[in-house]
Amino acid sequence: MKHHPCLASFVTLPIYAGDQGDLGNEGDEGGIGKNGPPGHPGTSGEAGLKGDVGHMGKTGPDGEQGDKGDTGLDGPSGLKGVTGTTCDCGKYRRVLGQMDVFVGKLRNALKFVKKIMLGLTESDERYYLLVKEAKNFKEASTNCKLRGGALAVPNTVNSNRLVADYVSQSGLSRVYVGFRPNITDTLAQNGGNSSGDADSIPPSDFASDDLTSASRNASCVELLSTGTWNRVPCDTAMFFICEFPKGRIRRGGRGGAVDSTP
Repeated sequence: MKHHPCLASFVTLPIYAGDQGDLGNEGDEGGIGKNGPPGHPGTSGEAGLKGDVGHMGKTGPDGEQGDKGDTGLDGPSGLKGVTGTTCDCGKYRRVLGQMDVFVGKLRNALKFVKKIMLGLTESDERYYLLVKEAKNFKEASTNCKLRGGALAVPNTVNSNRLVADYVSQSGLSRVYVGFRPNITDTLAQNGGNSSGDADSIPPSDFASDDLTSASRNASCVELLSTGTWNRVPCDTAMFFICEFPKGRIRRGGRGGAVDSTP
């Protein structure tokens, strides 16, 4: 390769550093650098001023009841009262008389409810309810028990007359009662003890032609509206009368009695 003839005249000389130049103008502000590591905790500052009172909060739950305190001192005696006037007893007697009339009306209304609305009749000791549902003796007895009573046992002259009149006034001729005569012609209530009262009705109240007509199935008793009794087969279906000791009547099924206290 050939060199240019002009280059041959240059001599290679050493290069020296020049003098320091003037300072340049200040540059623009640089960007924000990365966050440095956290510093050490500083010392606690002084306590600030006390703030204003806050709003009242919600009422808290009730606390437990405290112990009873000591009895206080007796207060001073009161002043003497004014002398009373003479009692106007006549006015109060009139009020009491009006109350007696009102109570009498209430009693009559109660009797109306018992006899007309509930269909009950009563003696001094019992209520009687005529159930107009044809059932055999066993079903009738169970029905009365479910109502809170038992088949009626009018074993005195007065109760027998009362129940017989009840049957007659209802337009019926016969109903089941709770007597169960055995082969010796004694009477027992629903299989219980026979009555030993002095005024008990004797077996002669059976129809005269019925005393000798007993059979194994004719061991139940019907009460006629005339007040006499007949033996009937226990599987005969007929209406019946339940009895309830006073103070023990409770709600029963259809046609049942309701709670009542005389």
